[in-house]
Amino acid sequence: MDPQKSSSFTIKHWAEGDRPREKLLQKGRQHLTDAELLAILIGSGNKNESAVEVCKKVLSKAGDNLNELGRFTINQLMEVRGIGQVRALTIVAALELGRRRRSSEALEKKKISSSTSVFELMQPKIGELPHEEFWILYLNNSNKVIQELPLSKGGITGTLVDIRLAYKQALNLGATATILVHNHPSGNLNPSAADKQLTQKFKIAGESLDIKVLDHLIITENSYFSFADEGLL
Repeated sequence: MDPQKSSSFTIKHWAEGDRPREKLLQKGRQHLTDAELLAILIGSGNKNESAVEVCKKVLSKAGDNLNELGRFTINQLMEVRGIGQVRALTIVAALELGRRRRSSEALEKKKISSSTSVFELMQPKIGELPHEEFWILYLNNSNKVIQELPLSKGGITGTLVDIRLAYKQALNLGATATILVHNHPSGNLNPSAADKQLTQKFKIAGESLDIKVLDHLIITENSYFSFADEGLL
């Protein structure tokens, strides 16, 4: 092909799978659909479909929900025709970076001012997990997070927590307060009897060490329950 002729091609003459890149350059990232952004990641489609069409199928498989897509495994992504292992890895890596970016933005604030700020910090870490995890946040006297520590992970029905280990670390860090956080993979925000009992055990143990339990949050994908907000502490 004559280079001069090829250089005069307008966007409408480009292959559909190549258009998102041009659209990003000319209009900015906010003008691209989710499928178009994903298409830039995978680069090209297959023999019968453009990259955008392939990515529409990927999103459709996740109910057009990026949070749901973020939970897909490599093998699940590869079930879509046109998505091989390398492309699946690229999509997983990109979504993980987005999740970490959200977490980093929350960490920059660092100071805990409300239950919402705890949710913003911890949802990217545990809100979408298929199993239950129990974490503790250690705070100084300015309510700034010194450390986030996962205490345990378990099945979907529950988890075991070592309170002695939790407070040993609190003393090592010189923490003056803690916030308890765990997720409910079921999506149910109602605290169980075990949740309430564990909260009281932490509260009583902390009182003897002059370390306050400021809150206990139950986190799901989109929302949370705060023991402090509900007057249960």
